[in-house]
Amino acid sequence: MNDHPDFPRTANLNAPRLDLRSDTVTQPDDGMRRAMYEAELGDDVYGEDPSVNRLEESVAERLGKDAALFVSSGTMGNLTALLAHCGRGEEVIVGRGYHVAAYEAAGSSVLGGIAICTIPVEADGGLSPDRISAQVKPDDSHMPISRLVGLENTHNGKAVSLDRLAECADTARSAGLSVHLDGARLFNAVAALGCAEQDLSDLVDTVSLCLSKGLGTPAGSVLTGRSDLIERARRYRKMLGGGMRQSGILASAGLYALEHNVERLAEDHLRAARLAAVLDEAGAGTVEQSTNMVFLTPRDGLNDAFRAHMAGCGVVVGGGSTGAIRMVLHKDIDDPGIDGILAGILDFFEH
Repeated sequence: MNDHPDFPRTANLNAPRLDLRSDTVTQPDDGMRRAMYEAELGDDVYGEDPSVNRLEESVAERLGKDAALFVSSGTMGNLTALLAHCGRGEEVIVGRGYHVAAYEAAGSSVLGGIAICTIPVEADGGLSPDRISAQVKPDDSHMPISRLVGLENTHNGKAVSLDRLAECADTARSAGLSVHLDGARLFNAVAALGCAEQDLSDLVDTVSLCLSKGLGTPAGSVLTGRSDLIERARRYRKMLGGGMRQSGILASAGLYALEHNVERLAEDHLRAARLAAVLDEAGAGTVEQSTNMVFLTPRDGLNDAFRAHMAGCGVVVGGGSTGAIRMVLHKDIDDPGIDGILAGILDFFEH
């Protein structure tokens, strides 16, 4: 195996706990906590919280949209968007493994009567325009009314190209459908693609972006789009119990994150690439890396043993006893942290 002189060969069992399960585990840093403590507050249901208003205005301006809505979670952002776009008996066409279809408890169907039509996700994380076209329903009373195409970027860490997104959006619009983008990790996609934020947002009608993943806030997402859609979404937010009061405490964390934590996302991508390289060189198994995510399918069915070993090194790794293990880099894992993780990996696979 290759030597790696730039970090210790033996794991430090007294190292602080390093959590690779997700970028949602991040903690607010001192600057963010200070911003939250000093936040200007008001009653947001009355539209009087200045911090929330500034956050919404900031996101709308950055993404070139009319208006924005601060919500408690990415799931609420997507749900209010789908409810704003679709009526009961109408349909969203979305990737089979996309968050809206797979990990949001079918909320749009349960609460909005919206049909979810899933199609396969292509190898690059995007959708096929031909598959979208094939699922647009004719004007037939036996069928739901196709109303919306749901895109996602990033998907499983993969930054979907602008060309792919544009083709899908053009296909949707040519069929009279609107387009929503689940951009929970939108800024990771921007960093990976080297594009402007508006290059992505200009392709779609609404975008939801998460503040509590790579950007490191304790909670919150923002939905942005046309004024009429955002006003409808605001009504649904209230209906869903998401009308918070002095929520500027959270919004101020979002404002801080947008100012301080966007450009540093590229550091997570570099550390993820370093992690993937060491796993590959160690013969750990099948390794894939995109943006801040590394997927390892360990050789010889070593999932449980690998996770147990890493736990002993102070590193939390998720996943089941079989299949791929996802490891996610984030702002709370710095260079000394990745050094400790790599040392633990080499301890396991080289001894």
